[in-house]
Parts: sequence; C-alpha cells; structure tokens
Amino acid sequence: MTVETAVGLAVLWPLAGIGLIALFRRWPNVRETATLLTAGSLFAIVAKVILPAVMAGGRPRLDIIEVLPGLQLAFEVEPLGMLFALVASGLWIVTTLYSIGYMRGHHEENQTRFYICFALAISGAVGVAFAANVFTLFVFYEAITLSTYPLVTHHGTEAAKRAGRVYLGILMGTSVGFLLFALVWTYLAAGTTEFRPGGILAGQIDGWQLIVLLGLYAFGTGKAALMPFHRWLPAAMVAPTPVSALLHAVAVVKAGVFTVLKVLVYVFGIDLLASTDASRWLTWVAAFTIIAASIVALTKDNLKARLAYSTISQLSYIVLGGALATSAGVLGGGMHIAMHAVGKITLFFCAGAILVGAHKTEISEMDGLGRRMPFTFGAFLLGSLSVIGLPPMGGSWSKWYLMLGTVEAGQLTMMLVLMASSLLSIAYLMPVVVRGFFRPPTADGHDDQDGEDSPKIREAPLLCVMPPVLTGIGCVVLFFYADDIYRLLMGIVTP
Repeated sequence: MTVETAVGLAVLWPLAGIGLIALFRRWPNVRETATLLTAGSLFAIVAKVILPAVMAGGRPRLDIIEVLPGLQLAFEVEPLGMLFALVASGLWIVTTLYSIGYMRGHHEENQTRFYICFALAISGAVGVAFAANVFTLFVFYEAITLSTYPLVTHHGTEAAKRAGRVYLGILMGTSVGFLLFALVWTYLAAGTTEFRPGGILAGQIDGWQLIVLLGLYAFGTGKAALMPFHRWLPAAMVAPTPVSALLHAVAVVKAGVFTVLKVLVYVFGIDLLASTDASRWLTWVAAFTIIAASIVALTKDNLKARLAYSTISQLSYIVLGGALATSAGVLGGGMHIAMHAVGKITLFFCAGAILVGAHKTEISEMDGLGRRMPFTFGAFLLGSLSVIGLPPMGGSWSKWYLMLGTVEAGQLTMMLVLMASSLLSIAYLMPVVVRGFFRPPTADGHDDQDGEDSPKIREAPLLCVMPPVLTGIGCVVLFFYADDIYRLLMGIVTP
C-alpha cells in the first residue's frame, strides 16, 4: 500500500467501521468490538504508514476531483495536519473504551446511533486534518458539524433540542456566512485555495482587505469558539460526557483552532502577517476570550459547565499563537492542540466517571468524594496540572513556546495574559481536587449503607475509570516526548 493510498484510506476507514457497527447493532459486545478495532486500525494507518513519510520530509498527496480550475477536492499531509490526525485517531481509541463504560453504566439509549455518528465525526476530523486546500477543509468541516448534531441532541429532551438549535445555528451560521465567503474571496484573489508554505495571498491583497479577510476566517471558524461566537460550546454540555470529550478534545473544537492556525500559516503566511501587522487585532480578541472565559469558569458550580468555559479559554491560546505570527508562537499553538486535547479529555472523562459513580454534577457537592474515588480524582489532578501548564506535564511545553512567541513578537502584554490565565486556571480547577481530597464528606456524599464516614472505595465501572487514568498518565508522558512533537512541527516554520 502506497502512502497516498493510505491517506485516502484513513479518511474512509471510519466509514467502513460504520457498516460493521450497523450490522452488529443487535449484539452490543460485537458492535463495540468492531468500533474498537476500527479505531485501533485507523491509528495504525496514521501512525505506522503516513507518519514516517511526513517525518522524512514528504507531503503525500491524493487528488480526488477538480471542481473548477484551481479548486480541487484533494488531500495533502503536512506536519500540522499530521499532528491533528494523530490526536483524533489516537484519542478515538480511549474515547471508545470510555463510551462503553459510560453508555452502559448510565443506561443510555440509541447507543448504535451514537457510535455511528461518532465514527462519522472522526472521518470528518481526518478529512479536515489532511485537507490540501480551503475548499476540501470546508467540506469536511461541515461534515463534522452535521454528524455531531445528533450527538448533541442525543437525549431527545427539550433542553437537548434547544442546545442542538444553538449548536447548529451558530456553527452553520458562521461557516456559511463568513467562512464560505472567505473561501470564495481567497479563490478570486489568488486563483487557488491551496495550502502552501509561506501562504498564497502575498501580493494578491493588502491593507484593510487583508484584515477583513482574516476576520472572516477567524469568526467564520465558529468551532474555534472565539467570543462572541462561543455560546454553542456551553450549550452542548447537555450531551452525554463522551460527546463532550469528542467536542472538546477529539474532533470538533480542535478542528476549529486547527483551521484557524492552518489558514494563518498556509493561506496568509506568517511573514505576510508579521510585516503588515494584520493579525495584531486577533491577538487582542484571543486575549479577551482567554481572560473572559476563565473568569466565567470561576462562577460555574456545574463541573461540565466550568470545563466548557475552560475549553473556550484554552482554545484561544492556539489562536493567539498563530496570530503572533512568529515561529515560536506557531510551534506553541500547534503543540497546544495535542497537549490540551489530552489534558481536557482527562477532565471530561473524570466528570463523567463522577456522574456515573456518585451521581454528582455540582462541584459544591463533591466534598470528600476523592477519598471514595481516588483514581478518578487523581486523574483529574494530572489533567488539571497539564491544563494549568505546570511541569512535568505536557501542557507546560506548549505554554513555554507560546511565551517565547510573545517575546519574539514584542507583545509582552500577551505574556501577562498567558500568566494571568494560568493563575485563573488554578483558581477554577484546583478547588475540585481540594474539595475531593481535603474537605470532610457531606452527609449526602455516601451511600446510606456505607455511613457518612465510610472509607470504602466506590469508583465508577472500570471502563469509566481506566481511560482517564491512561490519559492522565499521558499528560506526563507528553512532557518527556514533547521533542518528537517539536521535531514534527518544525516542518511548518522551516523551508
């Protein structure tokens, strides 16, 4: 099998898995085994076949069809897309394991539909990662939106339907109203929408047009959750926790910030942005989103709501990194795609395990719960430290390079924003750990048969606990293997 064939196969592979999921819908064990095998084999294709070619300096390409002269449906794998594909395919495996424990432990209905839509979303994420141009990226970006809508509305309640309307309204409204317009403008200005090192817009547009086009891309990518187009993300928290993990770590929001970063690097080009200062306004929008979302997170007692606003804040780190238009900023933003994904999926896994094992959703009700669920709360601690950016956690590396990016850009105010955000992250994440381990349990914090002071460990089912423990350990592992990610991403900023 050639590398080019593997690129197309990676996009289609989750669709093949859908056939098996539907075929074995009456046999849950077989259905979920098929899902796991599909996820594992997809990761093998990405990591064992495609990654070595990209690490060797190659950019495997697969052209599908030419829609118009200079406008193709095509795939080309470059370092940033390679990283996103590794994150999406790798985390699909642990999310599937977690979904089995959660969906069964929580007695969710329509589980076959859930696994099918999840696979569709992963196919869309891989398509976005490997897109050779803005047109192809737009097609698969919309596929992610449409395939995740049934997941957001999974419960079928009025609250779920209302959240689905907000979700679909904002994401489709921004993409059709802004992103599609930006795509057409780029094609008319440059004669192509190809992603090329150094960008394609130098000498094609300048001045205010450059700023307006950048705004269309930034706000048209609603999945990046820049304020004020962020409300869909907290609204979507009515979905089951595995869906929240998909939204926040595996596919949806990462597709958003990946799109913004890729457009900044390969459509505009960081040299053009740096020389014209066209992206400076975007650094301020990202900075506002980082701080404002962190402050809102402090006010939320519901754990998933607090984590949702944390995600909004952390996503803008990646936008900020690209908008700085420096090598270190782009490297930091790219690294944060992986580091935040593993840290945040750990936190959402833990939130779901707490719901399944203790039926608690409010942070104020979690006093002493860590003593009963030490593995879950221990994993939450590891994920929190990574999101905060403390060594030896992977998140410390991405934040380090973002800091260097602010120095390179001469924007020391942005360094203060990043430092303030880390302090705010401590303020909204660590109280969960402190309450769980160091506060005395409340009277309703234990089952009646155990008694208020019972030390008995009562974790959620194994498949709800094992995934966050694994991803929590992954946060530590990423600290020591960050050099591999750095070497991969260096292909973005070096000729």
